[in-house]
Amino acid sequence: MIIKVAVDAPLRRLFDYRAPDSGAAAPGMRVLVPFGRRRTVGVVVSCAERSDVPAAQLRQALDVLDAHPVLDPALLSLLVWAAEYYRSPIGEVIAGALPAALRAGRSVEATELRWALTPLGREAALGQLAARAVRLRRIVELLASAEQGSLGTDTIAQTVKDASAALRTLESRGYVERQRAVASPPAPAGPCAPQDGPPLNDAQQAALERISGSLNGFACHLLHGVTGSGKTEVYLNAIARVLARGAQALVLAPEIALTPQLIARFKARFTAPLAVAHSGLSDHERLAAWRAARSGQARIVIGTRSAVFMPLTQPGLIIVDEEHDPSFKQQDGFRYSARDLAIVRAQRLGIPIVLGSATPSLEALERAQRQPQWLSRLPQRAGRARPPRVVLIDLRKSAQTHGLATPALLAIRRHLDAEGQVMLFLNRRGYAPVLFCPACGWAAQCRRCDAHLTVHSGGGRLICHHCGVEQAPIAQCPNCQAAAKPVGQGTQRIEETLRQQFPDAPLARIDRDSIRRKGELESLLERVRNNEIRILVGTQMLTKGHDFPNVTLVVVLNADQGLFSADFRASERLAQTIVQVAGRAGRAERPGEVLIQTEYPDHPLLSLLLTGGYEAFAEGALNERRQSGWPPYARIALLRAEASRPGAAMSFLKAAHRLADDCDRGGVRLLGPAPAPMERRAGLHRAQLLLQADSHAPLQRFLGAWLPRIEALDPARRVRWSVDVDAAELF
Repeated sequence: MIIKVAVDAPLRRLFDYRAPDSGAAAPGMRVLVPFGRRRTVGVVVSCAERSDVPAAQLRQALDVLDAHPVLDPALLSLLVWAAEYYRSPIGEVIAGALPAALRAGRSVEATELRWALTPLGREAALGQLAARAVRLRRIVELLASAEQGSLGTDTIAQTVKDASAALRTLESRGYVERQRAVASPPAPAGPCAPQDGPPLNDAQQAALERISGSLNGFACHLLHGVTGSGKTEVYLNAIARVLARGAQALVLAPEIALTPQLIARFKARFTAPLAVAHSGLSDHERLAAWRAARSGQARIVIGTRSAVFMPLTQPGLIIVDEEHDPSFKQQDGFRYSARDLAIVRAQRLGIPIVLGSATPSLEALERAQRQPQWLSRLPQRAGRARPPRVVLIDLRKSAQTHGLATPALLAIRRHLDAEGQVMLFLNRRGYAPVLFCPACGWAAQCRRCDAHLTVHSGGGRLICHHCGVEQAPIAQCPNCQAAAKPVGQGTQRIEETLRQQFPDAPLARIDRDSIRRKGELESLLERVRNNEIRILVGTQMLTKGHDFPNVTLVVVLNADQGLFSADFRASERLAQTIVQVAGRAGRAERPGEVLIQTEYPDHPLLSLLLTGGYEAFAEGALNERRQSGWPPYARIALLRAEASRPGAAMSFLKAAHRLADDCDRGGVRLLGPAPAPMERRAGLHRAQLLLQADSHAPLQRFLGAWLPRIEALDPARRVRWSVDVDAAELF
């Protein structure tokens, strides 16, 4: 028997091995194989009776690591499909779906530490232990009467106080020994009755009935609800019906920052066991969550992007919250979209999926236009909350104090005096984006990137936000010796200005510089909800679905980022950000106000958002995409290359372009190659080649014929290159 094994290596192929002598290897099982000069863990993808590799060169797998497949047929099939669709090495794709501990060969089954009496302990312990050694004697008695001959530490601790110390004493005397045994898997949780939630309004109830009516088959629902409309309540009620059927629910959220909030909501509603999966967990925690989901013991699985690959024994529903968020697209390595793979997985499993957002992606809206029966709208905020009043502040006509317009400062004071909370959004961390010499025009540049260094407070450190390089503070211009000055505003500078203007108002900043330790963000958000923080300033982390009932004013400090970008998705991203951050205001009974600072108050995008809302913007944006041939009315892929030597990436892409003439393009258009918008990053020179097609099939056929030829190119060995199917960022 020949087994075809996926090995975690950057090679787009499977490797043939003779089956090991230790046991039968079936698809989905892990095997230990020789790979080059090392041993590694691979996953069997398929079996065959013969191989194209000469028998003399065919190596034998060393061992089978599993009694049963770690990847069920449906999940393994999805991973194989994903590797082909995204043109990624199959071994890297499968490895990314497994916890690190399993990739290293650890047992799939959970083990527990148990204790047993040694022969010495059985023969002489009771007689040699002093009468006053009560704890030691009690442990020996327990172990002597144990039916299985051993007991777990937790079981002993239930009877004996400070059992760990007593066990170590007995072990040192040779009376007991440690054993490792497979832990009994917890029984899958049965149906559970959830706690009652708030009553649903008519729109929420209609959405719930539409979702519940499709639980016996595949349906791709779009839950389009304005911010604060109660989308999560619809999720919770739909999951309650899924749990009542004995099935599991998978919930995907875009950011780690959101998962504690979601977990709290779910734990307050359900007694069913939950499993949580995201990159902030330790390897042990991720493995425990994976086991709980695979065994069916966890009825609800909540996680970020990679949780789309969590095993499920009884899948019943998939939910993708904030489906528009770009965090669902992996930007390096295996460049997959968790949202899109979740749709494919639901379709293959024959279960419904719910995509929820206040600002749906244009792809989701276009799909809803084709399948209106699965579109549910929540047009009003839940309870008595009302939409906030939105006002543009023309920066050309308003005085500013370090980036804060006078009308914004007056509004902040007014809302603070009225006992409201204030949130300020600026998607630019640091103190100032540029260190500039007003005398000669010099600006501090990163030596490894085509980018300015950002000034950070706390000594004036200069940091590149693209490669992470740091430089010492610079007080004088190196060209003319004049004093260098920080120009522009980042969140640190805004924080400094606000503390000067409102010294009595407790303030907090939320960005990647201020939130570093585990649990720090959750603690800070709890202080915000308890009204201990009156002013909150931060970056995109503030827009991710947080619910702050006491926030009555939101100020968007720089709404002009993205208005004139060359990226075709920039206007969509900007509109989503503005609507999402504006939705943090007035979510409870108190009215909300949103101020948007801009130097282009007459820009069509801003005008459309103010007069018609996100739906009006989306309708216009979809018409533009249709006319210009961009997604969702076309398919794209991006061939990227980077090299330390100038010109090498462009030479490789030009050679790749010439190869395309020898392939059947089938309507695929190649644009470029061209330097990347930031040509030099982290010391590497970057370029890209864009592929466009009217539909999915011709693009995939072309890539299937073209990429193997690219791999054989001589310049391909001198650059680092990758292909990004359905690229979300053109950078």
